[in-house]
Amino acid sequence: MKPFEPDLIFFEPEALKYPLGEELYRRYKNSGIPVRMTTSHNRVTGIPGRTEAEKYRNAKRTLVVGVRKTLKFDTSKPSAEYALPLATGCMGHCHYCYLQTTMGNRPYIRVYVNLEEIFAAARKYILERAPEITRFEAACTSDPVGVEHITGSLKRAIEFMGGQELGRLRFVTKYSHVEPLLDADHRGHTHFRFSINADHVVKFFEPGTSPLRDRLEAAGKVARAGYPLGFIIAPLMIFDGWKEGYGRMLEELRDRLPPEATKELTFELITHRFTKAAKRVILKRYPKTRLEMDEEKRKKKWGKYGRVKYVYRDEEMEALKAHIEEWIVRLFPSAKILYFT
Repeated sequence: MKPFEPDLIFFEPEALKYPLGEELYRRYKNSGIPVRMTTSHNRVTGIPGRTEAEKYRNAKRTLVVGVRKTLKFDTSKPSAEYALPLATGCMGHCHYCYLQTTMGNRPYIRVYVNLEEIFAAARKYILERAPEITRFEAACTSDPVGVEHITGSLKRAIEFMGGQELGRLRFVTKYSHVEPLLDADHRGHTHFRFSINADHVVKFFEPGTSPLRDRLEAAGKVARAGYPLGFIIAPLMIFDGWKEGYGRMLEELRDRLPPEATKELTFELITHRFTKAAKRVILKRYPKTRLEMDEEKRKKKWGKYGRVKYVYRDEEMEALKAHIEEWIVRLFPSAKILYFT
């Protein structure tokens, strides 16, 4: 799978005042890719498409280069204390993704060029929590590896955090294009995680992302580069043959990982859930999806701000937890399961 290249690019005028913004403008100005200006990365108009579905698909192929003005970082529990805002949006088409609703009518990909200001804000958060370690999640609203070959921002963030005694970085990706990050001076301060799933889930619900085999190969490269390595298995789904499917996936992971990968190996386990709002958006954007979203088969769970999520029933949750954890403990006895939710 080739790295992402946009079909259309917008620049905020203010982005051109920063070295990265200027560099990207020079690179793309004569590239043959249409370049336009926009007053704000939050209000981009002119993305082509006759229907809402066409506009959505075209937006996922649109890059917007802007300045991150809000430097108050969101919290990012349970993964980290704060989100590190390097980008927003993703070129992938994962049917279940929570960004379907949180991104609303702005599904285009935004990258932020005022990196020094973002890192200065991160440094303040680190100092406020000293002598505790402060963790930052760089993939809350995006997949930063997917645009790294364009921006180089993630490598800079890794090396910035490598220089912070009390700072740690973590992110997760579904992309295998990790080469720009392998020689970064990370000093063990970055937890590099890959999102993986059974073949059934990758095949039917994760179009536009790297194949599972490519992700596992990339994970081996990352482990050899000395990064602490982890895997998020999400969303865990119940489908015909799910036990065998997840077992095969974990066996393949064991067979393909180099020995050094198992030193600090972690797993994070997240089951599939959805809201009514998400279901409406998903069915509109992916009308032929096979994603199971039958409220009658689920249990209601109240989340933040009174929102209702539909999660698996207790007996199904227990079966998923017992089966996946049993496989992990058997195949990766020294690994740590950080949480199951």
